[in-house]
This record gives sequence, structure tokens and C-alpha cells, in this order.
Amino acid sequence: MASAWHLSHKYDKRALPLADRHYNRRKVGSPQFVPPGRSLVLLTESADALWTTSWPIAEYVRHDWAGAWVNSLFRNESPALASDLIRQAIAATRARWPEVPALGMVSFVDERKVRHKRDPGRCYRKAGFKLVGRTRKDKLLVFQMLEPDMPAPCAALEKTQ
Repeated sequence: MASAWHLSHKYDKRALPLADRHYNRRKVGSPQFVPPGRSLVLLTESADALWTTSWPIAEYVRHDWAGAWVNSLFRNESPALASDLIRQAIAATRARWPEVPALGMVSFVDERKVRHKRDPGRCYRKAGFKLVGRTRKDKLLVFQMLEPDMPAPCAALEKTQ
């Protein structure tokens, strides 16, 4: 399957409106919307979906999944199925960094800030993530995908700008 994602960067002005509408945005309007460190930023050609994978250095991480890739932002306002975009983003992450960390990828979901659903994180579940717990401090839901459940590597398309 061809990727809907194009490579982007943490200062991409086309991605800022999506980042600003994401519930975990700390400084709306700030030109940088990705945590410091290693990252992969993906944007659809029409700039209606945004994904970031962060790979923080384990010793600076305060949660129980230190060393894992972290999906720190996903916003889908496109007609594409969110779970398909998630799997494509994981494939692009694997193409960028071929060696998958032992703890795979995690995503944190604040069930109080997403649209009310019977099962928060549904798009992650449909993409193959499993609910594995909560963070200690903020009690966020933690979804994890390990390497055997990940799609094969598939590079994102080149930048759209």
C-alpha cells in the first residue's frame, strides 16, 4: 500500500494549524510543535493529517516505557481511516529507524480530552496497539505496539514543499 504521508519537519507552517488543534499542544502558535530530540514528522499532501514519532533518549524519560518510540501527536481531519494512517506512519517510522526498540511504540491518550467514546483510543486498537496501562502521574491511557505486530517498513513520500 502506498503511503499517504509525506516527510515534514518540526517547524512546518502547513502543519501548525493541525498541531494547534491537538489537545496536548502546550503553546498554541509556537513555531515548534515536536518535543526536542529525534523525531519523524509526517503530513498528508493536503495538510489534513499530522503524525509525529519521537524517540527520546531513555535516561531523560519519566514514564515506564523509556526507550520506546512515542507517537507524540496524531491529528486526522482527512477522509482517510485513522487506523490506516497510523499503520502507514508506523511503517514510515520503521523505514526511518530500521531497528525497532524492545518496547516498540507507545501512544498516550487522555480520555478526558478526546471525543467521548465507549473505548478511547479506538483508532489505535484498530491499528494493532494494545492497551497496556496508565501513566503514573497523569493517568493517561498507554497503548503499545511491539515489533511483531508492526507493518513492514515503507518510506514516506518526499516533502510536499
